[in-house]
Amino acid sequence: MAGFLMKQMVGNQLSEVTGGLGMKDDGGEKTEAGEDPEVVAARLEQEERRKEKHRKMEQEREKMRQGIRDKYAIKKKEEGVAMDFTEGRIGGPRKTPEEIAAEMNAEDDSIIGQLGLTEQVEKAKTMATGAFETVKGFFPFGK
Repeated sequence: MAGFLMKQMVGNQLSEVTGGLGMKDDGGEKTEAGEDPEVVAARLEQEERRKEKHRKMEQEREKMRQGIRDKYAIKKKEEGVAMDFTEGRIGGPRKTPEEIAAEMNAEDDSIIGQLGLTEQVEKAKTMATGAFETVKGFFPFGK
């Protein structure tokens, strides 16, 4: 009952006070997203300023990089140049069995091969390896 009497006395004046935030409609322009065009323009201007700032910073960095390249005589990597990588490998391309055999024959042409000591060197390697394995069995670091 008190609410009814209050509404009769105050009338529509209460809605004018409380409805100020929710009922305000100034009829201003809105974009498709429902934002004020001034806000959209301010955002675009801010984005342009940010891009310009980053562009200037990148120019300064490139100038500094070029100074380092000049100081140490380093060539700049060309972005369009294809590197000679074998896909999926860290090292270079694998050698064929023929290339490995050719290298083994080339080792025989070394000073040991020329002196005819290849067999003696192989025997010494075998003995040293065997001795090492024997000693390694006696000590705990070999297990």
